[in-house]
Amino acid sequence: MNDYSRLIEYLKGYEVNVSDEQISRLDKYYEMLIETNKSLNLTAITEFEDVLVKHFIDSVSIIRDIDLNKNISVIDVGTGAGFPGMVLKIIFPGIDITLFDSLQKRLTFLDGVISTLGLEGIKTFHGRAEEAGHMESMRERFDLCVSRAVASLPVLSELCLPFVKVGGKLVSYKSEKGSEELSDASHALSVLGASVIKQDVFELPGSDMARNLILISKDSSCPKVYPRKPGTPAKKPL
Repeated sequence: MNDYSRLIEYLKGYEVNVSDEQISRLDKYYEMLIETNKSLNLTAITEFEDVLVKHFIDSVSIIRDIDLNKNISVIDVGTGAGFPGMVLKIIFPGIDITLFDSLQKRLTFLDGVISTLGLEGIKTFHGRAEEAGHMESMRERFDLCVSRAVASLPVLSELCLPFVKVGGKLVSYKSEKGSEELSDASHALSVLGASVIKQDVFELPGSDMARNLILISKDSSCPKVYPRKPGTPAKKPL
């Protein structure tokens, strides 16, 4: 078992207590991540201490601004190796979460993690956000959308906000350059019926890695034309 004391103390700072079973599940996830990474490029960060801070603590840093100790529906768009969604599910088992990605190989890995850890209230979904955002089963179905290092904020807003219920939130995990992207996204947010709640800029503990959480409120339904067809949001951002 690796040493998770830094994560445990971080969570305690926000009055979140984790059980030995949860830490054991997180450690098994780490083991599976590193083993699968030998044949499938999931992450460039592999040393435990780096994964602990730059993936695990980074994933849960949303607790600075969002209460996850309740039963809410969450979608992680562009989940990749499962960050932040898999970590959030292990630490906050009461949430119902969908891990969304365009690469089936990543989701196959995550399905294996879900099965091995015996997790419930979590599923994977393969597809393009531009298409899934128009599906009745996905459009405006989630209380919260999270996304980490997927696209620039104007593009990300078009891809993610259609999934969010009116009154729900989008939280984008950005670097210190997030403020520049936020300025560029003002038109997109206006068109998509959303507004900025706040920016939360901080450094991850034990690291010089800067993080900028951008919280966005879904104030009204997105016009039906959005998201546009695959590839268009990135080629012609709003």
